[in-house]
Amino acid sequence: MNRYFYNISGGNTRSLLPSSVAALLDGIAKIVPAALLVDIFNTIYRAFAEPETGLNIGRLWTVSVVLLVWLAVEYAAYTSLYDKTYKAAYSLAASGRLSLAEHIRHLSLGFFGRRDPGDITNLLLGDYGQVEHTISHNVPQLISAIMLPVLALGGLLFLDWRMALAMFVAIPFGALLLWLTDSVQARLSENHVKAKNEAASRLQEYLAGIREIKAHNIGGKRFERLRQSFDHLKRASISLEGIMGPMIMGAMLLTRSGMTLMIFAGSYLLVGGTLSLPVFLLFLLVGTKVFEPLTVVLMNYGEMRYSAYSAQRIMDVQQEQPLQGTEAARPHAPIEFDRVTFGYDADKPVLKELSFRIEPNTITALVGPSGSGKSTVTRLLARFWDVQEGEIRIGGRDIKAMDPASLLEDISMVFQDVYLFQDTIGNNIRIGKMDATQQEIEEAARRACCHEFISRLPQGYDTPIGEGGSTLSGGEKQRISIARALLKNASIVLLDEATASLDPENESAVQQAINELVDGKTVILIAHRLKTIQHADQIIVLEQGQLVEKGTHTELLDKQGLYARLWSLQQNTDGWRVK
Repeated sequence: MNRYFYNISGGNTRSLLPSSVAALLDGIAKIVPAALLVDIFNTIYRAFAEPETGLNIGRLWTVSVVLLVWLAVEYAAYTSLYDKTYKAAYSLAASGRLSLAEHIRHLSLGFFGRRDPGDITNLLLGDYGQVEHTISHNVPQLISAIMLPVLALGGLLFLDWRMALAMFVAIPFGALLLWLTDSVQARLSENHVKAKNEAASRLQEYLAGIREIKAHNIGGKRFERLRQSFDHLKRASISLEGIMGPMIMGAMLLTRSGMTLMIFAGSYLLVGGTLSLPVFLLFLLVGTKVFEPLTVVLMNYGEMRYSAYSAQRIMDVQQEQPLQGTEAARPHAPIEFDRVTFGYDADKPVLKELSFRIEPNTITALVGPSGSGKSTVTRLLARFWDVQEGEIRIGGRDIKAMDPASLLEDISMVFQDVYLFQDTIGNNIRIGKMDATQQEIEEAARRACCHEFISRLPQGYDTPIGEGGSTLSGGEKQRISIARALLKNASIVLLDEATASLDPENESAVQQAINELVDGKTVILIAHRLKTIQHADQIIVLEQGQLVEKGTHTELLDKQGLYARLWSLQQNTDGWRVK
């Protein structure tokens, strides 16, 4: 139980205390009116049973006034419960989502490679929604359902131990049934969450790839993976409800059978003359108030068990170790790869014993066949992943010792596939420097050759763009990405095929923007068009994750190795024409 509360609260069990105490007080407050009504009945009953004593009008008035006052107290308790419960639930979920998102931001990209995008989306939205509902609805009821029978049993034992035992004797058997079937319920909940995540991932894949689906006519019945995932979710949902339902109903019947036993026992004792009618009525009324939250909790037990798995998934991610490091980055310093070995799968290395050195304020080009590890080099330098063997050093210090945020502050990246956020153009450029002025943004845009087309837009820099920059052309997105990097003004610039997919006009504009970007910087660029890197200070040629050649353009041509062969192939293909 402690583990359940720990996971549900994200490790902050104290945050559940106010709503739990409020729920308990609310439950107790609901019992008191039952006792007062019994006292009123007892006063009237005594007037008929003992005519000589007469009706105690003063007591009736006193109890009635107390009852009215207590109803106001009960209303205040319920209001407090409502406020504390929902405030705690929504505040905890909101801060938890932000904390989890921030934690994920500091994780290695290997974490994302191990999980489907739909799984992470469902973690932040679906799982936290489930936990939020549990904190606001189920946890306070659970605390009240556990504590009220304990308090009621303690009080009723002094009133009549026989009736008290008859009322509560069945509760342990209901709890035992739930405990015996706990592993089955856990497995069903886990299967359903996995099926839901799989369906979300396949739906996200379907929507993201709708252009290719339409182009290749693989929609409808032929897109089997989406249909199969929904079919799997349907079966998991039916199993969850069909199997857990009877278990929970059985536990509920066992638990509530205590009321039936108490009524039989009370009737027997009442007929035998060893139990008074007012006491019997008190047990009936108190029993109703005690078993009401128990019934509600048992009805929602499946949901609570389901949320336990959601909470465990959240805690598992929270326990993922982020990239470590405390040292500040060292700008304008040499970069060294020393016997670096790395693979996205541990048993399939992409880079093997790779070593080279890059001097500050120079341009280094990475070339080689597809799959040779060029992009991996830039990703490791930016510390999207940590190397498995060897070291990457900047200024003689291993980047594993550097604060990841400080390291990324000193690196600007421009990739072939640019992602722009669903925001204004100005704010997308401002990502490079969040406190930049409008003048700084426009200056960066001018240097990136995109101020002119931005100015022609209806709202200029305040023009909203679609998610991923869907309302802009490829060349326009590239130039905005370069403006973002110019604004950041980092000492290391990574360029990964920044002009590969552009038409000649856009390529010329982007190349001009790149020339602005790399001035006075340490540049590592990846380019398949070898004519664009002829003037690089050094060219590193990779093949199957290993360095096979290194030198200037002229030196590598003289060696007549892989680079010369790639250069010759490109020179020959430049003359190709479609006939």
